[in-house]
Formats: sequence, structure tokens, C-alpha cells
Amino acid sequence: MNVFTEIRGQVLEALTAMQEAGELPAGLDMGNVTVEPPRDPLHGDMATNAAMVLAKPAGAKPRDIAGALAGRLAGGAMIDSAEVAGPGFINLRLAAHVWQDVTRAALMQGNDFGRSDMGQGRKVNVEYVSANPTGPLHVGHTRGAVFGDALASLLDFAGYKVTREYYINDGGAQVDVLARSVYLRYLEAHGQAVAFEDGTYPGDYLIAVGVALKTKVGDAYLDQPESVWLTEVRDFATQAMMGLIREDLKSLGVEMDIFFSEKSLYGTGLIEKALASLDEKGLIYEGVLEPPKGKTPEDWEPREQTLFRSTDHGDDVDRPVKKSDGGWTYFAPDIAYHYDKVSRGYDLLIDVFGADHGGYVKRMKAAVSALTDGRVPLDIKLTQLVKLYQNGQPFKMSKRAGTFVTLRDVVDLVGADVTRFVMLTRKNDAPLDFDLDKVREQSKDNPVFYVQYAHARICSVQRKAAEAGIAADASDLSAIAHPAEFALAAKLAEWPRLVEIAATSHEPHRVAFYLYDLASEFHGLWNKGNAEPALRFLQEDDPVASKAKLALIGAVQVVISNGIGIYGVTPVEEMR
Repeated sequence: MNVFTEIRGQVLEALTAMQEAGELPAGLDMGNVTVEPPRDPLHGDMATNAAMVLAKPAGAKPRDIAGALAGRLAGGAMIDSAEVAGPGFINLRLAAHVWQDVTRAALMQGNDFGRSDMGQGRKVNVEYVSANPTGPLHVGHTRGAVFGDALASLLDFAGYKVTREYYINDGGAQVDVLARSVYLRYLEAHGQAVAFEDGTYPGDYLIAVGVALKTKVGDAYLDQPESVWLTEVRDFATQAMMGLIREDLKSLGVEMDIFFSEKSLYGTGLIEKALASLDEKGLIYEGVLEPPKGKTPEDWEPREQTLFRSTDHGDDVDRPVKKSDGGWTYFAPDIAYHYDKVSRGYDLLIDVFGADHGGYVKRMKAAVSALTDGRVPLDIKLTQLVKLYQNGQPFKMSKRAGTFVTLRDVVDLVGADVTRFVMLTRKNDAPLDFDLDKVREQSKDNPVFYVQYAHARICSVQRKAAEAGIAADASDLSAIAHPAEFALAAKLAEWPRLVEIAATSHEPHRVAFYLYDLASEFHGLWNKGNAEPALRFLQEDDPVASKAKLALIGAVQVVISNGIGIYGVTPVEEMR
């Protein structure tokens, strides 16, 4: 049940009736007519901008349209009153039964309340994490993993068919560095003293990999040139690191549908095929780029390269796809990878990158636009840095990793549920301060606690009700009649709308903000019950009222469970 959609439908019906009556001209575009919560709840339950957006094309004054429209809306089955405000907005107050109906729908639909068919089964590929397979995931990867996973769940809840994908960067020079680092640990496992030079990976996590390599090959690689062991050690080390990464993701509750290897693009003709597709469209040419900004002529060596005409699709400059020596640039396999995604039939591609990949956004969007002639959109979401604090001080790096705080460090300290929720309490492109002490505080300032506490409180009331032999019953909700109860039900009514807005904008953090507001309404009603006995959820002398109030808070429980379920968080039944 989406009340906003239903009320908007009534607004459109009234506008159509006004056209039929000659009060408005025919053929008006109603696409920008909205029904939203008013900025100030004191102004009403909902507001529509219909008169404002139709005034100019209709050649009429906004307040004149608003007055006629308000007259048609007032007294409808769901609308108690419609008042013109300001330059032409219409504030609506809904009938009491609407909030009772919302409560009933949430309780009856349960896990499906708020679920949308907006996506209509369209196929979406969400690629996230995609960390280099050179070590354990760090806290920055954690944010990308949580954001991508929550976004995928949100899109699934909104009716899309979602594929979660991890791109393994195993085709570049970094895996050669990994192999050399593991070889040093292999030598160390044989009792040799080794030194890690700049550019190698000194983390303790490679000690076990070196030992495992020794177990597998014995002394076969000792005193051997790199040409003998590099390829085999690289494959062995990459598999070991991907095993570690999979375990890290599992500890966070993240499971991928596909792990796609960059290495599989080479030697298969896929890169050549992708670039040939662009060449057929006249987008590949031989040319010389202008010097990069900040370069002086003395620093710049003009050379002919194979270029992609990405400026035709919104990029700032054309991009090299092949070097002057004939080798592929880093961009070429990325084009081929997205060409492969497109060939798999996705209707929408979403890439989740770290903030340091901001310079890649325009070129990748240009590539996908060119490959699909604009048919398949690519949205790239950048996740900003995470700063960890403990005891008011920056959290120290992991000794095991050598240079950074790992995903496991965070999960081991505060748990997967808290980690996931906190990572979604800020928009993805805003920096996030993660205080390891504050996220465990039991206070209103801790959104994780505040939302979970609301769920736990509801469970506590339900246990007491069960002991008294009372259960929620939505058949008679007339006892839900107080403005504070309507305010809570009105917040419940926003959930289906919020799901669609968050899914459309690819912004799962909106769910956290909404859940906090819902929890605040619930806790506020709880506190009012301390002063006004009629608002308490259990009425000793009125079982019908108790059943109705239990239905209301049961509906809140449903929405909290659904919301944090999108986040991959388990609702708690008791706070300890």
C-alpha cells in the first residue's frame, strides 16, 4: 500500500475532471505533479504542487487552479480537507481510516510491505569491492562492500533482478609484485633471511602463503630465476588472496554472484572485439593527444597512439586504448569488461568505486554510452574515505596487514551488523567518521542502538502481551485515534515511497535516515504513554484497544525489520 501513489492518483483524476469540465486545457503534461510530505507537519499530512507546475502551460494563475482543485479533492474518500497555501500549494489532511489502513497493510503484508514492482524485473549488474587481490580488505573496501551490497538489496526490494559482481584485478603489474612478495615469504619459510624492498607487500598475512607454497613445491624454486617461478607463484598467490578476500566478505555477510577475472580478458579476443565494436562506429582512430594540464612542452613527448573518441560521449578528452609500443592501456580491458557486461543483457550497470577513482568516471560512462549507443546507462558511485577512531584517537593500523586497518579488525571489534549499519549512516560520497566507542554507546546519538532499541522494545511489549494472552489484531483499529498514533502511522506510510526514491537515486543511506526517524516517532509515543495512560500499548481493561495498539507497533516492527534487512542487519529482540 503506497498512500502517496494513491493520493497522487486522486489528484490526477481531479485534474482530468477539470480538463473535461473546461477548467483546464487538454493535453497538459502531468509528469511533474507530485504528492509529498509537507516540510512542516503542522501544515498537513501531504502536499501537492499540481497548481504550481501546471499554471504556466495552462495559462492560469496557480492559486486559481489550486482553489478549484482543492474543492474537488476535499471530502474525498481518503481526504478530509484540502487547503491552498502560499503561492499555490495544496495541503491535504487525510482521514483517520487511512492511517489505520496503513497499519493493517504493514502488519498483513509483513516482509513484502514496501516491496515495489518499480524495477519490473529489469536486469541490473552491481559491481563493488573489486579490490586488487594483493592482501586483505581494508576499511575503505569495507565501506564499498557495505554500500554495494545494500544497494543491490535495495534494488532487489524495488523489483529489479540484481547480479552482485566482483572484478578481480589479476591482470596488472600488482600481481607480479604480489608474486615476488610471496616468493620472499617462501624463502623465509626455508629459513633464509629476506628484506622487503619498497614496492613489495610486507604484511604478515603472506607468511602463511609462503609456507603453503613451500608445502606445495618444496625446494623446487630455491635459487631459481624469476622466469622459472613467477607465473606459477602469481597464480598460487592470487588464489590464496582471493580465498582470504572471500572469507573477509563472508565475515561481513557479503556474498557475490560472480567473480570476474581481468586475466580472462587477455588472449581471448574480447578486448579486440570490444574495440572493433567502437571502431565500426568511427570512434577509434590514430592520433596525438594534447599535453596534459600542467605539463610544459619540454616535459611532453607527442606520440601517435590508438585513441577512443570518448569526447563524442561526454568525456573531457579522448582516451588512449593502445600504447605506441602496441600494448594495451589500462583502459582497454576496462572497456572490454563492460562490453562483456552489456553482452550479458543487463539493462543497467552500476559500478562502486573508491573516491580515488573519480577521474575514471567520465571515461567509463563514455565507453558504455558508446558501446550501447546510449541504451544502457552506467551509474558510478564513489565511496569516500572512512576515518576510524578509538578513545578519541585515530585507530592504529593492523600489524597483520602492515599498512592499514583491515575489514576484519573492524568486524572483530564491533560486529558485522554494527559495521554495516554505521557505514550507511552517511551518503556514500561524504566522508565518514567511524568511532569504535560511540557505535557501542546506548544513546539516541547512536543510530544503530536507537533503531535496534525500538525493535527490542516492541518485542518486550509483545512478550508481556503474550503472557497476558493478548495478540495483535488488525480487524478493529478504531482505538488508533490519537494524533501521536497517527503521526507514527504516517511515518509508516512513507516507507513504500522511501524505497522507490532510494532505489531510483541509488542512495541506500536514505533507509538509515528513515529508520532513525521512525524509531524517534516510536520512542516518542512510548514516552507519551508514560504520561498519558490511554497511549500505552497494553490497556488492562480494554483488550480490543490493546490488540489495535499491538497491531500498530507490530507494523513498526515489520518496517524496521524490512529496512535493516535491506542492510543485511539482523533485528535484535533484547538489548544487553
